[in-house]
Amino acid sequence: MTRPEETKMHQEALQAPAVVERLLRENAGEAASLAAFLRRNPPPFALTVARGSSDHAALYGKYLIESLLGRVCSSAIPSVTTVYGAHLSLPKALVMAVSQSGESPDLLEVTRQARRDGGLTVAFVNKEASPLAQVAEVVFPLWAGVEEAVAATKSYLATLAALAQLVAYWADDRGLKEALALLPESLYKATETNWGAGLEALVGADSALVVGRGYAFATAQELALKLKETSALHAEAMSGAELLHGPVALVDEGFPLLVLAPRDRPLPGMLSLLENLRTKGGHLLVASSEAGALELAHTPLPLPTRLHPVLDSVLLVQAFYPFAAQLSLARGFNPDAPRHLAKVTRTR
Repeated sequence: MTRPEETKMHQEALQAPAVVERLLRENAGEAASLAAFLRRNPPPFALTVARGSSDHAALYGKYLIESLLGRVCSSAIPSVTTVYGAHLSLPKALVMAVSQSGESPDLLEVTRQARRDGGLTVAFVNKEASPLAQVAEVVFPLWAGVEEAVAATKSYLATLAALAQLVAYWADDRGLKEALALLPESLYKATETNWGAGLEALVGADSALVVGRGYAFATAQELALKLKETSALHAEAMSGAELLHGPVALVDEGFPLLVLAPRDRPLPGMLSLLENLRTKGGHLLVASSEAGALELAHTPLPLPTRLHPVLDSVLLVQAFYPFAAQLSLARGFNPDAPRHLAKVTRTR
């Protein structure tokens, strides 16, 4: 029987701290240069181009750009360009394409068209020789190397780090820059997390909600996707601000809710939400470094370290990936080769 630590997903997730350490070192010069340009030439808005896990990373980038820079950031709808043939007005806009493979035709076409339409195109991509890297004006390699498991882990975490690094330089945020220097060490600590206690509530579940807010909502999107693709668990991401506006009707006795509550500005509201949910009959799995949040859990999932409000959601992802591999095996699946999926998805 395969053990979780023997899976490629688990092994590659544990490589992420070293990958991030290299990325922050190798990309520092390019990030500082682009950030200086953006401060001298502020874009009217930013646009992200991505799909799948990369789109969840792009959502994290959106939160960073809007919360730390006050600059509007939107997500592109590729079919507007590739199916409807529209040309977007993008003069001087910052267009950020995010992809592990850099091969999907629709992302390539949107990026190519954005460059023609006046946008400054920047690619965050794992394969430096990929078509996407050839199309974009500025390229930030992810330095993740070969990733054999279908589910992205180390490349996803590298993307988050790359986006945080660029925004930290762009905002000239000294505190975030200093925290980024400590991110690899904190990721190493997060790899030591054992969330095996969460197996009981999820191993037999048909559906679940993953709840977060702010930066942690982007994380919730990624965690829900991983539960779907590696464990065939119908998990949906939900904003903590939206849950009580209707979706809470899904919650009945024992219904699992994985609630992400890192130390960040939304935390007081998330604590109130947890207190409310305690009365609804669901099973609360709470991932947090904060004692107040863990005390409200039916199954606490402690995060053994904290770093910075912008980065603590990244640590939650690092802690979750080995657990996802463990849950996949417990549910009878192979986390390295989810059914119906391939490593590179080409959409048009």
